[in-house]
Amino acid sequence: MSVPVYDRVLISGEWIRAARGTYPVINPATEEPAGYGPECSVEQVEAAARAARAALSSGPWPAMSPAQRGALLQQAADAFKARMHALVDVTIAETGAVRPVAEAQQVGAVAVRLAKYAGLAHALADEALPPIEMSGRMGSGLAAGIVVREPVGVVACIAPFNFPMTNCAGKIGPALVCGNTVVVKPSPLDPLAVAELCRTVGEILPPGVINFVCGSGPEIGEALTRSPDVDMISFTGSSVVGRKIQEAAAVQMKRTLMELGGKSPNIVFADADPAKALASAMSVWTFHTGQICIAGTRLLVEHSIYDDFTAKLAAAAGRIAIGDPRAAGVVMGPLVSAAQRERVERYVAAGVAEGATLACGGKRPPQLPKGFYFEPTLFTHARNDMTIAREEIFGPVITAIPFRDEAEAIALANDSPYGLYGYIWTGDSARGLRIARALRTGTVQINGSPMNGDAPFGGYKMSGVGRDGGRYALNAYSELKYIGWTA
Repeated sequence: MSVPVYDRVLISGEWIRAARGTYPVINPATEEPAGYGPECSVEQVEAAARAARAALSSGPWPAMSPAQRGALLQQAADAFKARMHALVDVTIAETGAVRPVAEAQQVGAVAVRLAKYAGLAHALADEALPPIEMSGRMGSGLAAGIVVREPVGVVACIAPFNFPMTNCAGKIGPALVCGNTVVVKPSPLDPLAVAELCRTVGEILPPGVINFVCGSGPEIGEALTRSPDVDMISFTGSSVVGRKIQEAAAVQMKRTLMELGGKSPNIVFADADPAKALASAMSVWTFHTGQICIAGTRLLVEHSIYDDFTAKLAAAAGRIAIGDPRAAGVVMGPLVSAAQRERVERYVAAGVAEGATLACGGKRPPQLPKGFYFEPTLFTHARNDMTIAREEIFGPVITAIPFRDEAEAIALANDSPYGLYGYIWTGDSARGLRIARALRTGTVQINGSPMNGDAPFGGYKMSGVGRDGGRYALNAYSELKYIGWTA
């Protein structure tokens, strides 16, 4: 069976053969190649950054009005929507996402995000400030002024492996509508669909506005980060890598937008709806096999229901359908790579060694000898100072910790180096709001409140720097300038 081969990168409107050929992109369900990605050189990364700089300095893109840029971005959204169904299978093959997730969150969300930012072009209009009355040596009268938004410059958009296209669209959408030019670098684990996204957008925008580079090694991202032609780095990934990027960016005072790791608390009180709270806890396993930065992997359960709740959760693990992500009814596919599965296994071993109880899972499913599968795993009788409660595992592992009252729940939730997301389950709405305000996290969802694409997104502490999402992303990708004058 043939697989797609992507052997070119996009530089200044031209798809140029990657200098070092291709490398295999492994299907995590079969351990066979899902396709081949382009292996470009550091020199080509530098050329892509220069192309983005040239498009910013002398191309038509920055000179366009926000409305004009928004119209072209909407064309790109429409063009992607027309092609997106052809990308579902390749997305499943390279990410391991089960079909419903691939269709809705991996592929389907891309056109929605691009269209959202196309529609926000109107929010980039100049803002008039109230006039200032002048008196003194400079004369008298009124001084007027406006605040204008200008592009930051060349933006390096570095996407993660868990939602490569969706995340990429969430970066290039606001960056482009604000007048920036971009260089996209996907994760080496699953670059194929991102290449197609860049192809679709690149066919509509002027040359050099969007560029695409790719390679299997860290030198590609490092070259992009240190390029003198890059003004801003928008990165989604681990806190460890994010810190290295921050250090490199600081030398040239580059702007950064960092969406990093999480160890989100999922707080369940005794008065919560038990079925909904249980389904929420299980989503760590069933939503992309726990490879979600916002996953509620620290399960904090009120002491009076702790034993019963965790017993039901462990029992539910046995009913989860694990297997081929293309198959109907499967809700849990493989981890993205062998390295990621080995990482999860190391954390499971650490949890056992530190004295937590392995209530279920903790190993590779014996019925699935091929593929990077891992069982839904639950640790009980855990403490918040254990490694499995402190560090992001990025897999289907839940660490369940009991608490006795509201104050302890808040203290446990906030006792973390991370602060990306939080979940609260309670029948007392006033308590839910009270705790939500007390949590040091960028987002809190109470009783299953859905994600809001118009809300700011980002984290506290080691979970990142800055906010994107909705109109808040426009602040991240634009410079504010004040222009004042007198009559």
